Amino acid sequence: MKNWREKIDQIPQASGIYLFYQKGKLVYVGKATSLRDRIRSYLNPKTTRPIETLIDSVDEVKWKETNSVLEAIILEANHIKEFEPKYNVKEKDDKSWNYLVITKDSFPKLLAVRERNLKIKDYKYAFGPYAEGKISEVLKILHSLFSISRCGPNQKRPCFDYNLKRCLGVCTGEITRSAYDKRVIKPLILFLRGKKKSLMASLEKQMKQYSKDNQFEEAIRIRDQIKALQKIVDFSLLDKSFIEDIKRKSIERIEGYDISNLGDEVMVGSMVVFENGKAIKKEYKKFKIKNVKNQSDVGCIREIIERRFNHKEWKYPDIILIDGGKPQISAVKNVIKNIPVVGIAKGKDRKKDEIITEVKDYNKELLIKVRDEAHRFAINYQRQIKRKKLTS
Repeated sequence: MKNWREKIDQIPQASGIYLFYQKGKLVYVGKATSLRDRIRSYLNPKTTRPIETLIDSVDEVKWKETNSVLEAIILEANHIKEFEPKYNVKEKDDKSWNYLVITKDSFPKLLAVRERNLKIKDYKYAFGPYAEGKISEVLKILHSLFSISRCGPNQKRPCFDYNLKRCLGVCTGEITRSAYDKRVIKPLILFLRGKKKSLMASLEKQMKQYSKDNQFEEAIRIRDQIKALQKIVDFSLLDKSFIEDIKRKSIERIEGYDISNLGDEVMVGSMVVFENGKAIKKEYKKFKIKNVKNQSDVGCIREIIERRFNHKEWKYPDIILIDGGKPQISAVKNVIKNIPVVGIAKGKDRKKDEIITEVKDYNKELLIKVRDEAHRFAINYQRQIKRKKLTS
């Protein structure tokens, strides 16, 4: 944007990188949580960095928006490496900048190394330089996004990350070197090279293939990774506020299940779907129980979940909600392990709604609403079947 001082209000208030040019040559690249505010700040500089003292000679400004500050940091580093802008290089003279490196271990790790300590030949890959001082926080987010191993193989017990589902089993021997390279390292490299679109397309393809091959847990893991990449929390590396954990998923899609039976002759189940708190009635499903006898609610819920997850074309839920307690929850988890399950037990007097779940920060009113809708839908289906029997 030439004459950028006069058109500064046209610059978006989004995260990204900004690029300063002198006579058509890129001389500086920076990152921002708000491009407009950051670029405007150069009009009244509070420091005497070289680029700020020479801002009057900047004759063109461009920018590139990103979906998160993390992506802005990576994009900035890639531009500095490729173009070596004059004033970035001057700021880099103190050798205090950071690089992210991937080690040559059998199960490679991701580390941060100061430029003055960097020996490129010691590492498999090196990315940078990163001007950002809080590189440890960048590492934290990347470890969560990509399940990068911080442990080693053949340990006596699972590592801490494994218990949080942030290690794919290096320590327990559950993942091979080739699988680790495919599922962890290659996606990480694409991201650090700024190839997020290619990464997302690759992950989508993998997710569909795993689902087609009935490898539901890996398909769900990749689905969650895609969602996390789409919604990387804008932790404020730039303005020093606290960092949120990107693995805290918002509960967007809930599937609610209920069983209704009046004797062995009429046993049915229902599945209702809520997204962002609203019922999606076109995606409701009815199930006539086929293989369970003796009015076993646990057996019925297991049959329904098995049949539901045989439908690879149906979207996966973020939460499975069932009308029942621990036995029903166990039945569901025996079928599908990688989706949180919430049970609503009525208690001994059938009046108390007890939420049984490991999910934090849930909306009790919404969960009860989903349970009630699943119950209503199951009862209506049961009545339809009874009416048909009476009139046939």
